[in-house]
Amino acid sequence: MDAYLFVHFKEKTTPDGEQVYFALSTDGFNWEQVNGGQPVLWSDQGDKGVRDHTIVRTKNGKFYIIATDLSLANHFHGKYQGSWGNITREGSKSLSLWESDDLLNWSEQRMIQLGDENFGCLWAPDVIYDQTEEEYVLHWSSSHASNDFGNKAIYYSRTKDFENFTAPQLMYQKEDSGVIDSAIYEDNGKFYRFVKSEANPHGVILQKGDSLTGEYITIDAFNREMEKLGSSSYEAPTAYKLSNGKWCLMLDFFGVAGEGQGYVPFIADEFESGRFIRADESFSFPYRFKHGTVLSITMKEYNRIKNGY
Repeated sequence: MDAYLFVHFKEKTTPDGEQVYFALSTDGFNWEQVNGGQPVLWSDQGDKGVRDHTIVRTKNGKFYIIATDLSLANHFHGKYQGSWGNITREGSKSLSLWESDDLLNWSEQRMIQLGDENFGCLWAPDVIYDQTEEEYVLHWSSSHASNDFGNKAIYYSRTKDFENFTAPQLMYQKEDSGVIDSAIYEDNGKFYRFVKSEANPHGVILQKGDSLTGEYITIDAFNREMEKLGSSSYEAPTAYKLSNGKWCLMLDFFGVAGEGQGYVPFIADEFESGRFIRADESFSFPYRFKHGTVLSITMKEYNRIKNGY
């Protein structure tokens, strides 16, 4: 793969921010806006706004964008009555999905109802392929009736076709805090899972496991690197491998209002060490991206997207 696609949203107070945006890069460092910086897809179902996007390329050549069904611009002061507590207890039981064969022509929006009355919300989906089971594992963050919709945990469902999904199962629940924003990667035969811990510590943590949905242990060296930042206001991890073999981790900084928010890059030689070093000076962004996912693409796909919008 020779280029990269960033699927994301923008943190704005108007409904156009909570839609599907694309950005492109040929090196993973320097990014350009697509479609003149305007949305490439609009949500017209559920809350009519989407956040926390992920994108996956499947074995049969299809692409799927999946996102949180939530619009603060449309509903924060309306049906949610200005309360995050209401959002986490009375949020959508579905995720939004679009599919495509070419990254340019997309299906109508489809809602995947994975939650029932026991789920208060479904946030921040991500997808990883399970080589052993030959299935896709869709994982996300939810509050749940089992603890009176308190600390959130990570749940998952399996699918082969993004039409039929298994019943949700618990993947990870932290004993002393909620966890959200899971992102899982396989590297050198091990699985590495980023999550945002809401306390003890507060911020993004990195864990390592031998199996995709099994037990993980925390990589303390990563926590120590995060402590050096002097702020815990980072979330929404997404990582991708650069052409030089190193890994780039993007963390979404939300510690200020307005244009200061958005993704910050960190570089590591490999996951095992946990040493992801901040590297702002090497990157350029046309605007401040919010919670999304990076997909490796070919130059043919890059040109198709760039010329097609």
